[in-house]
Order: sequence, then structure tokens, then C-alpha cells
Amino acid sequence: MKTARQSTIGLALGAGGARGFAHISVLEALDELGLRPARISGTSIGAIIGAGYASGLAGREIRAHVLEVLGDRGRVLAKLMQLRPRRFKEWFARGVLNAVQLDAERIIDLFVPDSLAQDFGDLSTPLSIIATDFYGWSECEMTEGPLRAAIAASIAFPPLFTPVIHKGRVMVDGGMVNPLPADKLAGSDIVIAVDVVSGPAQRDGREIPTPMNAIFGAAQILMQSIISEKLRSDRPDILLRPDVNEFRVLDFLKVRAILKAADPTKEELKRRLELILNTS
Repeated sequence: MKTARQSTIGLALGAGGARGFAHISVLEALDELGLRPARISGTSIGAIIGAGYASGLAGREIRAHVLEVLGDRGRVLAKLMQLRPRRFKEWFARGVLNAVQLDAERIIDLFVPDSLAQDFGDLSTPLSIIATDFYGWSECEMTEGPLRAAIAASIAFPPLFTPVIHKGRVMVDGGMVNPLPADKLAGSDIVIAVDVVSGPAQRDGREIPTPMNAIFGAAQILMQSIISEKLRSDRPDILLRPDVNEFRVLDFLKVRAILKAADPTKEELKRRLELILNTS
């Protein structure tokens, strides 16, 4: 029987916008158990959190960083102001929608820690990042080259970010094709997948969503359909769904509340890991 330290763990961190802060509780649980994944895969917000962890940061360090950069509304707005187009014609360079889209690569530079690795080759843990090849109609798995460019491609959800050109291809958010990339961890003894996609946040079930909420909510429904279909044939050993559905995709300023809501996931993961290791 393999012990916890002999078993190889694969960790898949899914898409979900601000709900993805729940991934941090999972990282902290692994740290508290003295375990480290042998491989990590991530999509969108999962790619950001996964890249930090694969760079060698502890879960508590990632928690401290997101609280520092997102815990002060004024500081966040000041950073976002740096992303606005510098010249008027840039607002409408590619049509009206460009006026509200952000540059994914610039936002990565502003909000991720300086200690993030520059290249996949600098990571302490192998990492797969998922994006969508827009004109190729297909998934793109990135495992080498500049790390921040790969993350930018993975998070480039069209209503929010302009598409990213990566290695000659136009990329958008990886959640469009693989919102929970547990299938990239084949061969791991234990696969842990963290699904934070959830669905449209419910009120009374009859509220007409705003246009932006409708776009994000429809995307979440699409992503859940993809996840459900994938789980039919390839279910991870541990599937975690932190209780963060009350939060919206863009609730980044509610980071403290999201982290608090996700904290019970720590004990859930510890219990389920113990059960698997004791019965293997």
C-alpha cells in the first residue's frame, strides 16, 4: 500500500472567475498535510493560482498576496485605470466592444506576484495551462515557453479581455473547451479536481439578468455541460466543489468572503484523502 508521500498527486484547478479564490483553501490543505502535487493543470483563474503554486509559493502566501492586491478597493481601481487605452483611437481600434475589453497580459503583470516564474522551465512543479485556439476551434495545452503569456491566453474571456496571440495563434479563455482539466493528469495515483464554475448566482429565480450577467451565466452553463460530459468517462478520485455559488464571476473585490466560504473545503479534502490512502 502506498503511503501519502509515495502516492503521486495530480491537481486540476478549474475556471470560474472570482470563485477561483476557493482553490487557495485546497492548496493550504495540501500544505498542512505536507503533500505537494507531482503535476498541476489549470484553466483561466485555475491557471493563475496553479502557476503561483507551481512556482513554489505556499497556499498561505498566495492567500496573503490576493488579499494584499484585491483587499483595498481603491488600490484595485487605481491599477485598473492603468489598463485604459492611452489614446482615444485605441478605444475603438477593433470595434465598439474594444472600449470595454482589457488587455489580459497587462492585467497579469499588474496583479500576479513578482515571484511568479517567468518560464514553464523555471517551475518547481510541472504545469499544464489550457486555452482555446479561436480559429482552430480546439483546445490548446501549453506546457513550455513564457508563463505569463500562457496565463493571459487562458484567462482571455472575450467579453472581458481582448483575445491573445500566442505562438502565432489567436487564443481565448480555456474554459470554452476544458473548464476542469483533470484529463491532463492521467498517470497520477490520485487526481484531485476543484470545480468552481458553478452556475448563474440565484436570487429568486425570476430576475432578468443584465446583458453582462447573461453572457457570463450562459458561459457557466456551457462549461458545466462540458464538465458533466467529461466526468461520464473520466472521473477524478476526488472532486471538490467549494460552496461559492452565491458569488458572481466578477466578484473579485469580495475576496475575503469567498475565501471564508471556501475554508470548509480544507477539512473535506483532508478527510477524503485519508479515506483513499487508508483503503488503497
